[in-house]
Amino acid sequence: MRTMFTFVFLLCVYTVSSAQTTLDKIVAVVDREIITQSDLNFTLQQLALQNRMDPNSKELRDRILDGMINDKLVLAQAIEDSIIVTEEEVTDRLEQQISRLTHQAGGQEQLERVYGMSVNRMKRDYQFRDLIRKQMLVQKIQQQRQASLTISRREVEEFFTTYKDSIPKVPTEFELSHIYIEPKGDSTVLKSTYNKAQAIADSIKAGGDFAEFAKRYSSDGSASQGGDLGFARRGSFVKEFEEAAFTLGESQISKPVKTQFGYHVIQLVERRGDAVRTRHILFPIEVSKANDDSVVAQLNRIRAQALAGENFGLLARKFSKDIDSKDVGGDLGKVAIDQLDPVYKDFVKTAKAGDISEPRKVPVGNKYGYHIIFVRSVTPEHTINLNEDYKRIEQLALQFKLSNNYQIWVEDLRKTIYWEKKL
Repeated sequence: MRTMFTFVFLLCVYTVSSAQTTLDKIVAVVDREIITQSDLNFTLQQLALQNRMDPNSKELRDRILDGMINDKLVLAQAIEDSIIVTEEEVTDRLEQQISRLTHQAGGQEQLERVYGMSVNRMKRDYQFRDLIRKQMLVQKIQQQRQASLTISRREVEEFFTTYKDSIPKVPTEFELSHIYIEPKGDSTVLKSTYNKAQAIADSIKAGGDFAEFAKRYSSDGSASQGGDLGFARRGSFVKEFEEAAFTLGESQISKPVKTQFGYHVIQLVERRGDAVRTRHILFPIEVSKANDDSVVAQLNRIRAQALAGENFGLLARKFSKDIDSKDVGGDLGKVAIDQLDPVYKDFVKTAKAGDISEPRKVPVGNKYGYHIIFVRSVTPEHTINLNEDYKRIEQLALQFKLSNNYQIWVEDLRKTIYWEKKL
């Protein structure tokens, strides 16, 4: 069961709430949480726009407010049950969501322009992190309740008999696997980037202005603020950066620190309790055309091996650098034709089972790589039936049962947890 708000909504609500006045009207109170008029109005406008509904509809407004109240009730119960979400879990989820948003926005600069703040600020901002933490608390308690819920074959068949006429056709689907490799700067590039970073660090230590060097040389979004990343606690940065930042003394300058983003020169500006305020200068490791060509050539060799009969899954385990799929043989799952990634949709939608694409460039957050795509099978569009689609129907029936149980549970929470509308 998903909560009403997606992460995109959370970011947008934060953007609105950060600009609203402290006199914003409260429209509902749930336990220790409040829902404000601006929260309600924004959510109403977004859902009405996405679903082409009338935002002035009182019925829609009431339904949305009830949904927001339900989310707060579940959050209150999660807190009451001492459900725990660690800072590391929040950081991981935040990294994943920002990566997706960066891809959707077309790059980090575009994302920062949309939300009016740097990605680094998003990652360390307390309100962002608190919103994510609350969302994860709700998800965890829902998952705990759902874990023991099962469904019998009789229930699946009864569900199908009742609702089969309203279940849409199964769209054309593709089972896909891929092998993904990122081009890396060679040793000469790594050394020259390190040397450049070290030269800047030495210049600052000799009396140079850190902020001015950051504005001139840093490729990070914080460059315009002199590299200032503000205060952050552990878990806010990638491991290598964090290990260096938290071991520095105040005003101390680090040696160049290598992360997935490049080399950083870091200065600890101030330490306050368990939080540190740092600033940095980022030197990305440039990838040359030769590095790209090398990856493309490697993927072409792997493709030739697969087309000659070698097992694609074994090749993926050996060569792919996609940590999410390499251990399962590059498996990307079954994807419907209307859910294909635009990056490879043109190839897949016309492919036959057994086809393997030529190397294709694919963006991943603020980086990129190349991959080859293997179409393992193609299932044509068809009317859903128990013989071919039992697993799909079973999932639909289980979701239906989960939804009913969830609604009953929320109604019980409404009887035991304080809530009140203030409209």
